[in-house]
Amino acid sequence: MTANRSMPGSTVTPVLHYPDVRAAVEWLCGAFGFRERLRIGNHRSQLEIGNASVVVAQGAQFYPGGGWLGHSTMVRISDVDAHHKHSVCSGADVVSRPVTHPYGERQYRVLDIGGHSWTFSQTMEDVDPAFWGGVEVGKETPAEHA
Repeated sequence: MTANRSMPGSTVTPVLHYPDVRAAVEWLCGAFGFRERLRIGNHRSQLEIGNASVVVAQGAQFYPGGGWLGHSTMVRISDVDAHHKHSVCSGADVVSRPVTHPYGERQYRVLDIGGHSWTFSQTMEDVDPAFWGGVEVGKETPAEHA
């Protein structure tokens, strides 16, 4: 799999939703030993522990298929377009078609039969997070950390 500094290195990454991202990051790092690797504004952060990753995101998600608030899962794959086509043929409920984002990933989002949200992501290029406004934690300037 192609590396991208803007994405966690894990193949599967849970996306956990919290009302206060900064408080959640501090708690998860302090209580469970995660390390913050990338901060995206005040609304999102990527954490690592060992060779695993989680994304902490602002707020909660509502999934129409399941009608409940919950979390989502991101899966890195090698061919988003082929995967999307297969999902559509299998009857998946596609929320967003494949789109290439400035952070170097081509992604689409789909709901499974239980209404859970899945984002499938293909790395198109390695993009420095600073290019799109991300801050690699430990590499930020003092003004960015305040």
